[in-house]
Amino acid sequence: MFRKQIVFLSVAATGLFMSAQPAYSSGECSASTLNGTYSFSAHGELLGILDTSVSPPALSPLTTPIVIDGVALQKFDGAGSFTRTDFLNTNGSPRGGQTAFNPNQHGTYAVNPDCTGTMHIVYDSGAILDLQMVLANDARTIKAIISAETVPSFPTSSGKTCDASTGGCSIGVQVSLDGQRTHDRDRDRDH
Repeated sequence: MFRKQIVFLSVAATGLFMSAQPAYSSGECSASTLNGTYSFSAHGELLGILDTSVSPPALSPLTTPIVIDGVALQKFDGAGSFTRTDFLNTNGSPRGGQTAFNPNQHGTYAVNPDCTGTMHIVYDSGAILDLQMVLANDARTIKAIISAETVPSFPTSSGKTCDASTGGCSIGVQVSLDGQRTHDRDRDRDH
């Protein structure tokens, strides 16, 4: 009897495994896949100023990279735009003397059919971040890295500087972000 149960369970498990489909197969992700609020954590380093006039861009490194940690809430509208609020620490202190969350951010995003995509974040300070992202776990999880960061000005201890008169500063960064879908009362009530 026990052996028959094992065989039955093995056959049932094999059938379930064979019929399983990926959460999002090719052609199933789009901008509407991201609709609602996500919480993000960020961790990484600012490495220095990038000279983008050469290919590949050359890094003018900081003497010591600046460690970044942050948290954010980001609300996607399902149509390619979002609003965002964040709080960042750099080298163990609130960035720029920040004492509260900065809610003055917005941006756009695009999602490809294969569940990869991009984000473009604009801060009220003039900083702009471009990210590459992957949606996972039925779009409940977002993994991203900053692929480009531009700020109005940025001095380095090596003496290399840039500012708004030169078109802003491209910053060399190594920062990753992890996002998780949060409980969204409005969305839950509508479904």
